[in-house]
Amino acid sequence: MAELRHNPLSGQWVIVHVEDSWGPEKYEREDHSILAKATCQFCPGREFFTPPEIEAVRRSPPGSRPNSPGWQVRIIPNKFPALRIEGDLDLRHDGMYTLSNGIGAHEVFIETPAHERNLADLNDDEMFHVIDKYQSRLNDLTKDRRFKYILIFKNYGESAGTTVEHPHSQIIALPMVPQYVAQELEGTQAYYDRYQRCVCCDMIAQEYRAGTRVITDNAQFLAFCPFASGYPFECCIIPREHTCRFDTMNDGEKYALGNILRETLAKIKGCLWDPSYNLYIHVAPVNDGPQEHFHWHIEIVPKLMRTVGLERGTGFFSVPTDPDHAARYLREAAVIARR
Repeated sequence: MAELRHNPLSGQWVIVHVEDSWGPEKYEREDHSILAKATCQFCPGREFFTPPEIEAVRRSPPGSRPNSPGWQVRIIPNKFPALRIEGDLDLRHDGMYTLSNGIGAHEVFIETPAHERNLADLNDDEMFHVIDKYQSRLNDLTKDRRFKYILIFKNYGESAGTTVEHPHSQIIALPMVPQYVAQELEGTQAYYDRYQRCVCCDMIAQEYRAGTRVITDNAQFLAFCPFASGYPFECCIIPREHTCRFDTMNDGEKYALGNILRETLAKIKGCLWDPSYNLYIHVAPVNDGPQEHFHWHIEIVPKLMRTVGLERGTGFFSVPTDPDHAARYLREAAVIARR
């Protein structure tokens, strides 16, 4: 027996299999054992293979020069950017069609000098530096008034779209608000207009009351499997207090976010045999006034299934694993403590 469930944040309906729910053993396992370290352009000592760095966290030796070894986190322009920062947007029309120049920004965060490690393997300080640089680049790109939306994302594993095995994530700045984001904004605004409350804050309260979909939490953040998950073992990390601003977190909040993000990814890695995944940080649009009805959050989607005709033809996603069961598997997954 399946249930149709409605996502109040996006307005999307999904099909969830609640009686014949799949466990982790039902999904295919990926092989991440082949590491091309010998030719990796992101490893220390090969900085000259990449574009000049934009920012970096330098650790050893103190005062090491830019574009040289000794960094902990390094941000560079994408060598093959989807969009380029130079030029004018030049929005124009061709009959019924609208087009513009490919203006934007596309940068890469090299998260660690260690080729074999990933976010799930970093310690508290290493995670803090990654989060801190996410915030720094978001703040800096927001100053460009051409940009309307900025997405921080990570592709891990071949089936998630990564082409470089060294641990990295990306940031892309767009001159317009994407349709998917606009739908979330419309959903959060409609809920606020109806109830005078934030939909995500109400979601947090209900997840705590139910308890069955909670994965882990700390004083500042909650990680859970959404009630209307669009994908099996989908996870959401969200601030427990209402805020639409990722860019205003203090150091304590950045440490707390790094801690729960690392723990959640470690649980996914242990429970599902290190699957590929996509990670997105959903923030409010920039340079467009306050969006106080919006509540920023992180979405993590393990790549356990292929999108098929039903999803592409209808927008209905069929999820073989009940989110309650997925959260239980993830809660019980062992995580090695790191300091």
